[in-house]
Amino acid sequence: MKSATGTQAPRIVTCPTCGGPSVYASSNACRPFCCARCRQLDLGAWASERFVLPSATPPDPDGQTSH
Repeated sequence: MKSATGTQAPRIVTCPTCGGPSVYASSNACRPFCCARCRQLDLGAWASERFVLPSATPPDPDGQTSH
């Protein structure tokens, strides 16, 4: 989308962490997040394994893996 001056207007996206507006442009070093705090919260969620990818096999109830 071009602005009145002919330059491309920055794209506004939804921050994945807080849901607020976030500028998706090279001027935002935290993109797609709105700020460094939201970026760190997301990283912490991944590090503490709150986000997981579904597995094709169910977890072993004994906690043992068979090789």
